[in-house]
Amino acid sequence: MLANPKSSRIFGLDLMRAIAILMVLFGHCVWIIPKNDSFWHKLLVLFGFFGVEIFFVLSGFLIGKILYQSYLKEDYSIKVVFSFLKRRWFRTFPNYFLILLVNLAIASIVGYATLSWWKYFFFLQNINTTMLPFFPESWSLSVEEFAYVTLPFFLLFFGSFVKPKVKSHFFVGSVITLIVIFFCTKIYYQSTTQNTTLTQWNLSLKAVVIYRLDSIFIGVLYSWIYLNYTSFWQKNKVVLFVVGMFLFFFQFVGIGYLGWFIESVPVFWNVFYLPLISIAIACFLPYLSEWKNEKSLFHKPVTFISLISYSIYLLHYSVILLLMKQYIVIDEQNNIQLVTFLSSYILITILLSYFLYRFYEKPIMNLRDKN
Repeated sequence: MLANPKSSRIFGLDLMRAIAILMVLFGHCVWIIPKNDSFWHKLLVLFGFFGVEIFFVLSGFLIGKILYQSYLKEDYSIKVVFSFLKRRWFRTFPNYFLILLVNLAIASIVGYATLSWWKYFFFLQNINTTMLPFFPESWSLSVEEFAYVTLPFFLLFFGSFVKPKVKSHFFVGSVITLIVIFFCTKIYYQSTTQNTTLTQWNLSLKAVVIYRLDSIFIGVLYSWIYLNYTSFWQKNKVVLFVVGMFLFFFQFVGIGYLGWFIESVPVFWNVFYLPLISIAIACFLPYLSEWKNEKSLFHKPVTFISLISYSIYLLHYSVILLLMKQYIVIDEQNNIQLVTFLSSYILITILLSYFLYRFYEKPIMNLRDKN
């Protein structure tokens, strides 16, 4: 059994997480498939991007609920902050550091460059500069870890000066302030950087911590709305879902129709594009968070993929895909070889991720829950 049937898992959020990791998994297939201008190739490229963006908003939503409820119920102190962080670190650190060590071992065997490898132990590999080439998928984990630390300490530090009368208002005010601060970092980037290519945008903006924390805080903001305006949340879940679909349609089709490409309108891409993506994803949360249960056969595979999603994320690219490409030579024009390679990549990834979850991640989580 992967999950306790009596657990409080929400199927819609499991579905969201499963979709996100599958988008990332299939998105990296572009490193196998010969580059072309087909619709499907372009879609795979977008899959990897949107998958990570979903994780950011969903993570913010989930940790926002936990932190907000803790902030209201307890005398908020450094002890409460470290209790919150300890649970987050139990969730994220063990898998990350294990796979980081595996990547370092692989690099020493294969000969990959590992410049500034020590930064990865402190999540500094992309704090304010272009992402280093080693262990490339780790960039998003730096964003999440700094978000986990920034919000609780912001509440603690400024709360010691302001002494809020209404803690709920102070919490949401703090979240909005942080969103504005990190939105402004993109304005600074726009004003100081001559960026007119998506390649540069992808490396020096999209994957840099100081420009991305607002994506997670947008998820936190929606968790506050969920907890304080439950009736509005439930009554408008379909309307917000449609708004989210409209925003996605605009970013898939409308931008091209209007000709708002980065070469001609860099300010839109550098400042507004990523926050709009986060808002679009957040608009799906009311509908999916109210999808509590699913009794069809669809339930088990979705829950399974959701549970092993973190392990998939860490293993699928640097450990599995790059090693397969290193040691298995295929003719990319041979469709049979290509399909066999892709199928093997996906199967091996899911199998190894299950073992990592079952025998390493889950026991550590069980240990955390006992403390």
